[in-house]
Formats: sequence, structure tokens, C-alpha cells
Amino acid sequence: MLPRSAGHLAGVETVRRIIRHSREIGLEHLTLYAFSSENWSRPPAEVGYLMGLLRTFIRRDVVALHKDNVRIRLIGGRDDLESGLSELFDNAEVKTAQNTGLRVTVAFNYGSRQEIANAAQLAARAVLEGRLKPEEITPDRLSDFMYTAGSPDPDLLIRTSGEKRISNFLLWQCAYTEFVFVPEAWPDFTGEIMDRAIGEYMSRERRFGGLPQAKAETA
Repeated sequence: MLPRSAGHLAGVETVRRIIRHSREIGLEHLTLYAFSSENWSRPPAEVGYLMGLLRTFIRRDVVALHKDNVRIRLIGGRDDLESGLSELFDNAEVKTAQNTGLRVTVAFNYGSRQEIANAAQLAARAVLEGRLKPEEITPDRLSDFMYTAGSPDPDLLIRTSGEKRISNFLLWQCAYTEFVFVPEAWPDFTGEIMDRAIGEYMSRERRFGGLPQAKAETA
């Protein structure tokens, strides 16, 4: 059996492959769940290895992604990140900020419950400072305080590894997202699997709480 580090290394190559494929098929937005706020509880050696992979990816790949007109954005808590890693993220965002191609959002040190709590705190502070009235805190307004402010909610979420859960990921944003679950682990995920998942998504009728089209026409 290969060590977990081998899977993480293969997973980074999958990131490169999927970003490239996303550009080829014309996607506008791609969000990748790289590291959750709960992942810090993993063994220190594994966390250290993951941080090393992340640093290497940013240093080596951002230049190429910038040339490919890819825009990079980080979502997640930054206050408790070491300065070197936070600086790498900041530099990647600034360097690619004016790019107009595929927008890649990397969820790092991310937890959706914490994101929602943080948004509520920001809204409460705005109320205390007189910049916002309580009755003005609508779902759309609260979305403006999320890490993902300015980005559209995801149309499709693909969950790998045969898991049937979303692991504290984009809980607010996925209110009407379509889900596709695939058995393959992330290191084995390919553009072909992605295309099948997109095909399944496109075969569905998105109703956003409304009636199916056939029933709506006869109602």
C-alpha cells in the first residue's frame, strides 16, 4: 500500500489536470476544496507535507496559470495562517487579479459554518456602526459578507471518493446546487469523469423550488 503522501502528490497533479481541462471545455468558474479548517487535526507530519505541496504548487504553477489568463482566489480563514503562506496567497491573487479567463477559487483553511458565523458577525458590526439596518439583512445582503462575495453560487458540486456528504463545504452557496457523487478518489479523478458528471447535470431540470416543467404547463 502506498503512503498517504503519494496520494496527496497525485492529488496535486489532478488539480493541474482539472484546471487545464476546465479551460479546454470553457468553464468560467472552478472551486477546489484544498484544505478544510478541520484538516489541521491530522497528524503534524501529514499537515506539514500538505503545506509543502501547497507552497510548491503556488510557486511553480501561478506563473503558468497567469500566462493562461487564469484568475486565482482564496477563500477561507487567513488570520491564523503563517505569514509566508498568507503572503504566497496574496501574491497569487494580486498577480492574476486582472485576468479574464477561468476563475479558480481555492478553499483553504475553509469551513462553511465558520464562514456563515463570520458573515453574521460582519453584518452585526455593520448594524452597530450604523451602516446597515437589521431589516436590510436579506439573504442576498448576507451573501455579500461571505468569503465568496462576488462569485456566483455553484451550479454543480462533484463529490469524489464515493462519499455521500459535503463535509462543511459551501453550505450557504449550495442551496440549489446540483450534486453528482462519483466513486473515484480525487487522485484518480479525470477530465472524462468530470465530463460525465457535467453531462448528468445538464440532463436534469433545475426548478429552484418550482414545479417540474411538464406539471407547470398543465397546471
